[in-house]
Amino acid sequence: MIILKIGGSILTEKDSAKAEVDFENLNRVAEEIKEALFSEDSNSSLGNELIFVHGAGSFGHPPAKKHRIGEPFEEDKLAEKRLGFAEIQNEVKKLNSIICDVFVQHDIPAVAIPPSSFITTNNKRVDEFNLDLIKSYINEGFVPVLYGDVVLDKKLRMAVISGDQVIQHIAKFIKSDRIVLGTDVDGVYTKNPKLHDDAIHIDKVSSLEDIEFLESTTNVDVTGGMVGKVKELLELADLGVESEIIDASEVGAIAKALKGLEVHGTKISK
Repeated sequence: MIILKIGGSILTEKDSAKAEVDFENLNRVAEEIKEALFSEDSNSSLGNELIFVHGAGSFGHPPAKKHRIGEPFEEDKLAEKRLGFAEIQNEVKKLNSIICDVFVQHDIPAVAIPPSSFITTNNKRVDEFNLDLIKSYINEGFVPVLYGDVVLDKKLRMAVISGDQVIQHIAKFIKSDRIVLGTDVDGVYTKNPKLHDDAIHIDKVSSLEDIEFLESTTNVDVTGGMVGKVKELLELADLGVESEIIDASEVGAIAKALKGLEVHGTKISK
């Protein structure tokens, strides 16, 4: 089984003031997943078991910053926070619905599973996580589609959970062969390659020491940017689950990665 996570920077206009879907990229991603799912290529390692996780992009990050979900607040602000929580949840559901709709149009049996329906956190880290429904859908041949969301938190009352935390916990408790993380850069660099011409690509990350002095290679958002992603994936590497970070904006890269073919990026493994 493979877990594929595509960042919000690929599927939405992430820096837009409005919540906008990048339909050109979304349709291409769907077509590449379809190609890998139904490929007769003998090199394909996918079979029919795939979990898809997507970022919140311009649908989730702006309202999450606006309402400062996950930060301590006074009791007299509770009603305001509840409305903010509901607004964010509704926005990310809209994005998820659009993605599932496009997937179905490309013959992918996508089913939406909101993380807020089965996950709670404690001080922003996963506390309760019921995987039974995901397992049932996988066993029936569906492609579960999850995403970054807002959830109830035991300490903070409300918190943001990133798609990277979601995939980490799925991979821990459902046997996962590999994780493919599609971002808007082809892996991890010593500096932000969009800002620095002397940025050096890192082919493999095996420990926290490898990223200790790195800048985030993408926008630092409410979920932690690239360094946050790598930290989550390193915990899986300790359990023997390998991951790779690729440039999902490169045509054909997703299909190749899902088939187990070589794609330029950064591998996260021991």
